[in-house]
Amino acid sequence: MYTKYDGLIVRSATKVTADVINAGTNLRIIGRAGTGVDNIDTEAATRKGVIVMNTPGGNTLSAAEHTCTLIIALTRNLGAASMSMKEGRWDRKKFMGSELYGKTLAIIGLGRIGKEVALRMQSFGMTTIGFDPIVSPAESAEFNTESLSLEEIWPRADFITVHTPLIPQTKHLLCDATFAKCKKGVKVVNCARGGVIEEAALLRALESGQCGGAGLDVFVEEPPKDYTLAKHPNVIATPHLGASTIEAQTRVAEDIAQQFVDLAQGKSLFGAINAPALANALSPATQPWVQLGDRLGAVGSLLSKNMSITNVEVVMFGEPLKKAGTFLIASVMAGFLKTSAIDNGDLVPISLNLVNAPIYAKQSGVVTTSTYKEGSDSTYVRIDLQGAGGEVLQVCGTVAGSECELLSVQGCAFGVPANLSGNVIVYRVHKEIPLADIISAAAKDGAQVRAVSTSELKNSQAFGVLSLNAPVSPGLTNLNSVVSVAYPASL
Repeated sequence: MYTKYDGLIVRSATKVTADVINAGTNLRIIGRAGTGVDNIDTEAATRKGVIVMNTPGGNTLSAAEHTCTLIIALTRNLGAASMSMKEGRWDRKKFMGSELYGKTLAIIGLGRIGKEVALRMQSFGMTTIGFDPIVSPAESAEFNTESLSLEEIWPRADFITVHTPLIPQTKHLLCDATFAKCKKGVKVVNCARGGVIEEAALLRALESGQCGGAGLDVFVEEPPKDYTLAKHPNVIATPHLGASTIEAQTRVAEDIAQQFVDLAQGKSLFGAINAPALANALSPATQPWVQLGDRLGAVGSLLSKNMSITNVEVVMFGEPLKKAGTFLIASVMAGFLKTSAIDNGDLVPISLNLVNAPIYAKQSGVVTTSTYKEGSDSTYVRIDLQGAGGEVLQVCGTVAGSECELLSVQGCAFGVPANLSGNVIVYRVHKEIPLADIISAAAKDGAQVRAVSTSELKNSQAFGVLSLNAPVSPGLTNLNSVVSVAYPASL
């Protein structure tokens, strides 16, 4: 079913498992019409080189409004009061509420939704404080929210609302220990992800009175198998309705479709959660540099087969490459690992790209870095591959128009830059050898040589690239009897 599609768009109820991802042989992108990607196996997608994208802003207003609704409902017992009326009772004295004016609202997570909640609740006269490791105090001050540590927040808050993803650092953020540090009767709201508030601890706090009420839109299990918490008299519970508005659902659907189109047209990459290397790599002017990185990585891999590479550094020269580090490292490692995998029969996938190359590079144990050098009049890239013994192989290249060119290897400059496209043979020699002898030997091995580029002889070595009209078998018996070492490759 999935094999012929390049893209897949889902909402929250559809599970995109590793099996689904692996079945999509042409799959390149998965889009979530909404914010959370809990229903997508992002790790499996990344390993396969598939972009995972969400619509981070589409449901912001709806989620913020729902949060504010629950805060207001908690202060006036609206859920219980409404149920009482439906049961034919006029329990006016039973449902004494409290004002929001003058109360302190703590917002854990000051991103898009947290900010909108702050602005709306300030209109009720609430003081807003918050915590977010990413948002600076200066940024939160712009929407009148004081940035504090969690330890400072707990004793000050009358209300706490959480707006964080569920990650190891936020799981059970509110638990027995944190409830004990809060004001007695603190009220909490969770419209983010089930599990940020520990449900068993919340129930204990409600029973003891340490927590005066909770507004819950999300749960650890949805739907819950146990409704004890949802049925508690001091809990207002809704079935994950934060983004369930006509406007939000329309907006996220339009957003994800537009994001797909923008990516396909190379205009922008927005909402991708697993492809940082793609951020600056979409423009037509950038694409040849992405290809150059891949091909320099492949050449470096061919020429360093006996070095046991431990470190790869990408050094960039020229103003156009100032922000190219992330995608050049990824493309270099894609070419390096792909070539290594073919040669060694490793399990690294041949379809390495800017999405999955970083994780396979990390898995391989190779340390990667990038450096930009100021002051160069020329624009080019140098790859330094360091072996376990400290030896270094240097490969330099540039882009001419849309063509990728090899400028030098180990400081041996090519008189005419070698074109790095199509089928090639990369070779090394340790003395001057007539070019006619090299071409003749390659021809005996079945190579149809289209062009030749050779470097200068330096430190008793030189390098060359034979551009071929067709692939050639890896044997190269005749050529290897003439040159020191020769490697066929498809670049």
